Amino acid sequence: MNAVRSRHAVYSRLLPVILLAAFCLLPLFMHTPAEARVYIDITSPGFRQIPIAIYRLSGAPAGAEISGIIKDDLQFSGVFSYVDRAAYIETSLPVFDPQNWSPLGVEIVVKGSVTMDGDQVSATIYLYDVVEGKRVFQKEYRSVRKHLRPLAHTISNDIYKAVTGEDGVFRSKIAFIGQKGGKKSIYIADWDGRRLKNTGVGGDLILAPHWSSDGRRLIYSAARGRQWFIFLLDFNEKKERLLVRSAGTNIAGDFLPDGSGFLFSSSKAGTPDIYLFDLRTSRQKRLTRWRGIEVSPSVSPDGKQVAFVSDHGGSPQVYIMKIDGSDVRRVTFSGNYNTSPVWSPRGDRIAYSGRIYGKNQIFIVSPDGADPLQLTDRGNNEEPSFSPDGRYITFTSDRDGRKGVYIMRANGEAQKRITAKDIRAFGPRWSPKKNF
Repeated sequence: MNAVRSRHAVYSRLLPVILLAAFCLLPLFMHTPAEARVYIDITSPGFRQIPIAIYRLSGAPAGAEISGIIKDDLQFSGVFSYVDRAAYIETSLPVFDPQNWSPLGVEIVVKGSVTMDGDQVSATIYLYDVVEGKRVFQKEYRSVRKHLRPLAHTISNDIYKAVTGEDGVFRSKIAFIGQKGGKKSIYIADWDGRRLKNTGVGGDLILAPHWSSDGRRLIYSAARGRQWFIFLLDFNEKKERLLVRSAGTNIAGDFLPDGSGFLFSSSKAGTPDIYLFDLRTSRQKRLTRWRGIEVSPSVSPDGKQVAFVSDHGGSPQVYIMKIDGSDVRRVTFSGNYNTSPVWSPRGDRIAYSGRIYGKNQIFIVSPDGADPLQLTDRGNNEEPSFSPDGRYITFTSDRDGRKGVYIMRANGEAQKRITAKDIRAFGPRWSPKKNF
């Protein structure tokens, strides 16, 4: 325990500096009232990608960087198809004539300019709807130079919201375990893997962190001094707190949606079972009492159900039970090794890792067990986590020879690595959209 106290003191000194840089220094931006809204139903079975023209923002050299980030964000979303600038015939000035765009099939046009005054960056963005022949909005954004990427992601979010009526994820974060050399630590990056920050929190062994719904806390399991502990990292208090230190292996699961507690698995009573930890009272309630192994608890968005893994039927499979441990039912039936379940934000799907032909792949399935769908097929793919809007999934893969963090659309399209190959990365968890 002396080793734990010593490490705890070090982390407590590091966190105020590192986490302040990672979370508090966000850009300021101003919005002018929107003139119109364009809401496209991106959930419709007949939905097609929207052709969009994105000008290189005029003015300061930062304009090219901002417009490039916007382009990358909106293209990956799967909602927009980018029309190359070589086809544009209209000036980059804030003037707009639908007749210049209709022959090209363009439906949305983005223009704007950037100015810099010392370290201050200002961007003015114009969004036009070709079909309706009108300006959708004109907005001004301001930031310091080092926060140019969050500023660009904010613009992407606003364009996405104006067109779809839904919030974008481009200001969200992904937390994961990274290893350089022999040290493992919790890292946090933007959704695209950029602006990587090492929190300084780690351990001899450390497992995937889990976000609270307000994005201000993480819980995670770490082995320190040959014992497994569960810790809470609070970004407001800027410190790490030890929560569970019982005998056996203690592995953190999800927070409850209201933040009042979290789920975890522990072998303190013998084989691993699922427990509920009340953060208000520090009391622990045992939810499963089978003789087999019950691990990897994930709580549904409404807080009423828990998905977990059990070998009760002879092999690891995904099950669902009520939050009080009752009404247990099996979800997965294909394959003999299914693990790491996680709920989509709407509670209509569960993603998990299943073994097929000797490799682990990412699947999604309905909570009633219907319509399982395999999303990956290269290398080993594990530890899925949904984006806050449910349209994307982050996961771990070794397809390039070394474990890294990847993202993809929730239908399996556009799979790409977002962590560099000089870091071994695994256990990604997508943040909620709040406070980022």
